[in-house]
Amino acid sequence: MRRENSLHLHEEIMLLVLRDREGTLVSGTMYSYAIGGAVLAELLMEKRIDVEAVKKKKYARVLSPAPIGDPLIDECLAQLAAAKKRAQLQTWVAKFAQAKNLKHRVAAQLARRGTLRIDEDKVLGIFTRKIYPEVDPRPERELIERLRKAIFSDIGEVDPRTVVLLSLAKSADLLKLVFDKKQLKGRKARIEQVVNGEMTGKATQEAIQAMQAAVLVACIMPAIIASTTAAH
Repeated sequence: MRRENSLHLHEEIMLLVLRDREGTLVSGTMYSYAIGGAVLAELLMEKRIDVEAVKKKKYARVLSPAPIGDPLIDECLAQLAAAKKRAQLQTWVAKFAQAKNLKHRVAAQLARRGTLRIDEDKVLGIFTRKIYPEVDPRPERELIERLRKAIFSDIGEVDPRTVVLLSLAKSADLLKLVFDKKQLKGRKARIEQVVNGEMTGKATQEAIQAMQAAVLVACIMPAIIASTTAAH
């Protein structure tokens, strides 16, 4: 369960991928799929959905359509509840990742919390765009410290939300944005141990593994489609 007034997972992902001063996205990231996975993970942890395994496929099954209180998560839950056909987890991750104005909606939410500021600048002196510089660094520092402890210490237990955040960041290749690549390489075994859910309960472990697999597939599919299209 999420602590009252603490950030949602998709908000934490946004803080990781935004440049603090510039308020722009780090280029080349698969942040939208990490956000899609974060929404899926929130729905699993809040017991709004569970995983229905059919042979080797894993589908999302709605347990309760009751809103959580976050606009983006509740919109995605409503999509799930209204779906006429069931779909696999990675399909939902991809759909959530394609939500309209995804970056701006999540960033604006963080601005309402007082973490970011909504501003504008010009690209090439011509095009106006919205940017979201950080004004309160404490939430990002706190989440990075949680990740640091999970990766670089040998504590025996990691809280479920940090495990999910680490798993999302790893799946979308975001850890390199905040930690040294060589140091991460030296802690590869530890990261695998944590993201595989070995330090959480069975229910959380199953949710983490299902979400991680869904994010990986969702991230990989656009690259596969692009390479296939280029070959023709």
